[in-house]
Amino acid sequence: MTEARPVRWHEARAWQTNAALLLIGAGMFALAKQFVSEDDHFTIGFSGVSGWSVTLYIAAIVILFVGKVDRFTFPIILGVGIVCRLVTINAEPFLSSDVLRYVWDGIVQHAHISPYRYVPGDPTLSFEGLTMWGLIQLLRELGIRREQTLLYAWCPLLIWEIGGSGHLDSAAMAFITLALLFRYRNRPLLTGLFLGLAVMTKLYPIILLPALYRRGDWKMPATVAALIAGGYAAYSSVGMLVFGFLGGYAKEEGLETGVRYFLLDWAQHQPGLHNLPIAAFYALCVFIFGALIHWSWRTASQPASPRDAFLKPAFGLALALMLLFSPHYPWYIAWLIPFFCLMPNLPALVYIGGFFYGYTTALADPGPKMFLLNEYLYAAVLIAVAVNLLLKLTFPRLPADLLRPFRATTGFLRAGESS
Repeated sequence: MTEARPVRWHEARAWQTNAALLLIGAGMFALAKQFVSEDDHFTIGFSGVSGWSVTLYIAAIVILFVGKVDRFTFPIILGVGIVCRLVTINAEPFLSSDVLRYVWDGIVQHAHISPYRYVPGDPTLSFEGLTMWGLIQLLRELGIRREQTLLYAWCPLLIWEIGGSGHLDSAAMAFITLALLFRYRNRPLLTGLFLGLAVMTKLYPIILLPALYRRGDWKMPATVAALIAGGYAAYSSVGMLVFGFLGGYAKEEGLETGVRYFLLDWAQHQPGLHNLPIAAFYALCVFIFGALIHWSWRTASQPASPRDAFLKPAFGLALALMLLFSPHYPWYIAWLIPFFCLMPNLPALVYIGGFFYGYTTALADPGPKMFLLNEYLYAAVLIAVAVNLLLKLTFPRLPADLLRPFRATTGFLRAGESS
């Protein structure tokens, strides 16, 4: 009589995956409610809520990748993402008042007045549904199961900063996702349209242009340029005020003096480098971005390149910008999460999760404390990169059943493989 083969931990049945996700989702919903209540009633503090949220988020990712899924898994993922956001959306914004500026912009433009001309004396639309749609479409065309959208839908950073504070980065993420989708579909005009809209919403997506460019294609960059020029021309009557608070922001955030840049600050703390000029840091940035753009040119812009060859260079450019720029606010890195959803990897998870948690702790105070926080964060990312490389070198031939979720060109479970 043949003994039944025991079920291994990485062969969990679909109902077990769903049950585990339901339990984790219930915990994330409770933490979303706790996040709102912490504003006026301290219980475990924002750092306690964020720490447990990141823990559950990582647990959900692990369960998703090692377990099987069925037709009930995606509704669970979508439902939890929605109810967690409903909790934070219905609360009064208290982490940031940026959403009030967006309301002001809408009011004055409705009155046919440029929002750049006057300063306000004193609910933004959520684009996340559009981002989810774009991610589902792109995952499907890449041959990846749609359940991987959990990495986006359950990310606590988005639940807090987009759902709770209504940051306009949600619009930028939607436009970026659509630009990626139409770049994959080889639709240059639509790629340029949505990349241009992303740049008009937030300036930083312009860094994606080299990765989304296809050699010989003039339509995409021309569309981006025309949209940006037309958008600013529409408000040209206010002159330089069309750039809003950009100049003041650069001074306030230390972009001119170099105080903003953690890597420069860290280098200046090393023996013999106390007087390292900001020009040296800019030279490093030019070298890094030059190398990444060259990589994009060689791997993604060629007419014969694989259709998804642009994704990794695009993610590389986006992540490099954030690591070099070293932002002080969690919502600044929100645009990395759609990339992480498409290309999950350990360094990105450590950076996003560590950043979100760290900036809810007592270390999130400009000065020596924030310097120490960034030391911890960048060291953790560096260790994650080393671990990632070590695993690839040490275990080049892991069992197929463990590699299944990360197989193929973009690194995940492909459609048609059993799950």
